[in-house]
Amino acid sequence: MSDVSPATKSNILKARTVGAIPPSQYQVPYKDIGDLLRKQVKTYGEKTWLIFYSDESGRHEFSYMQFYELVCRTANFLVSQGIKRGDRVATVAYNHTDTVAQYFAALLIGAVVVPINIGEDDKRIGYILQDSNARLAFVREEFLDRVETILMQTPSVETIIRVTSEHRPASLRVIGKYLDFHSAIRNQKPEMGSFPEVSLEDEALIVYTSGTTGLPKGVVLTQYNILVDAKAIAEWHGMTPDQRMMCVLPVHHVNGTIVTLVTPLYYGGSVVLNQKFHSSEFFDRISTEGVHVVSVVPTLLQFLLHENPDMSKHDISQFRHIICGAGPLTCELAIKFEDRFHIPIIHGYGLSETTCYSCFLPVDLSPDEHRRWLKDFGFPSIGVAVPPNEMTIHDDDGEALPEGVKGEIVIRGHNVMKCYYANPRANEESFAHGWFRSGDEGFYKTDSKGRKFFFITGRIKELIIRGGANISPFEIDEVLMNMPGVKAGLAVGFVNDWYGEEVGAYVQVKDGIKLSEEDVIKYCRKFFPFQKCPKVVIFGNDIPVTSTGKYQRSRLKPRFNQWKSVQFSEPKNAH
Repeated sequence: MSDVSPATKSNILKARTVGAIPPSQYQVPYKDIGDLLRKQVKTYGEKTWLIFYSDESGRHEFSYMQFYELVCRTANFLVSQGIKRGDRVATVAYNHTDTVAQYFAALLIGAVVVPINIGEDDKRIGYILQDSNARLAFVREEFLDRVETILMQTPSVETIIRVTSEHRPASLRVIGKYLDFHSAIRNQKPEMGSFPEVSLEDEALIVYTSGTTGLPKGVVLTQYNILVDAKAIAEWHGMTPDQRMMCVLPVHHVNGTIVTLVTPLYYGGSVVLNQKFHSSEFFDRISTEGVHVVSVVPTLLQFLLHENPDMSKHDISQFRHIICGAGPLTCELAIKFEDRFHIPIIHGYGLSETTCYSCFLPVDLSPDEHRRWLKDFGFPSIGVAVPPNEMTIHDDDGEALPEGVKGEIVIRGHNVMKCYYANPRANEESFAHGWFRSGDEGFYKTDSKGRKFFFITGRIKELIIRGGANISPFEIDEVLMNMPGVKAGLAVGFVNDWYGEEVGAYVQVKDGIKLSEEDVIKYCRKFFPFQKCPKVVIFGNDIPVTSTGKYQRSRLKPRFNQWKSVQFSEPKNAH
């Protein structure tokens, strides 16, 4: 953090302290993530750890030992490619055993994983690769044609590894000019090689998250951040070695990685990893595999309600609850889901900057209490702060606000990130008062036990959260403003039953120009993937502004209310 001022360093240290416990006073019994992995392998050996459902080749099962051998082969390969402690390793992938092994292999040798979301546009992917100084990239063969040019234009990237399907016959694999992952690791040793000593302070992940400037910010998480948050999640949800979690969220996101990969490893359980979420398979896999807990985003609850499965066909008697966060959950959706499926939703909240979850509803609430916190306050409660961190509500000057008063949600504790990578201004602003400033507005209510139950009411920062993914409206504004014939254009995140929020556009057209909704959407598709593009365009001349002339985006949201229940799907032949 050589680019961070002494004052900001002091504030970051305060924000990474919980109570009087500094971040150097570790609250986990492991020396690093590799130490956790080795001890769990020694303890559980042939016990099932990972079950992977591939959309291409079906079900695959790995014991702790089998997975560890795959990780060691991959780690030895990385070392053979010159990857050292602190080097950045990018993954351009989807949920797969290979991807998980690549993550753990990098962590085993003290390298830093940079997950790439292939749903991002090319410009943003290029920025992330260049900003992070990635040295090696694991790329699924399906994505290689798209990202090859981007990788070749990134000076730091020295090695590209093509990841083909292990289950495809070798004669059918198209390898080309790049090393094939499975061929490359086949001759590596299935045990630890001569790896560098790794510490809890080593950087582990740089996760890029959208910022209000439009450029993504690199969230630097340490090995300790990951372990202490996994410990908190496991303990809060009462997970034991005989219990199983299921992962349906992408592992390029901290939710998929921390909650349903590292957490099961931490408590010595097992995990069912899905390549993708399929609402038609969701309850069948919970039943077949004996799953106890799944982590989702609100969008998936809506998809499951729409699927309306015949629950008499599934024995989910062992299933305990659903963890839900990473996007706006409404009281209406929460109650509707619980009434339909009789499955408790343990609502929670956190950010990439806080590793993953910072708070949850308690799991031991009575049914009446649980329902009260979900529906009686206008917003479903995001719960109570987990032990590695604390939360409160601040005003603009960093002063704590009393119960029931809206302000900014702030967090401090051992799961707070090390810093934003190479972004001194963002660090200075986000840690200004010795807490991490979330940019989210909320309030709290206290229960009879004195616990603070928090609520999120909106975002001070103007991010659009669609299906748990952050979208900066400012980068969409820029495209709209540059469209021929447009006088002014604003991206507007509006409430949507399917994705929590969807992207709309409010457009003011220049005099004498005629534009249609289709014209605007087609123009935006030249710059953005479907997920980021406006789905609805409203034309008008009355953009609300403040007294200083700033556009008031939030006041445009109600104009999109009629599209609240509409599910927008990408046209099959869209480009």
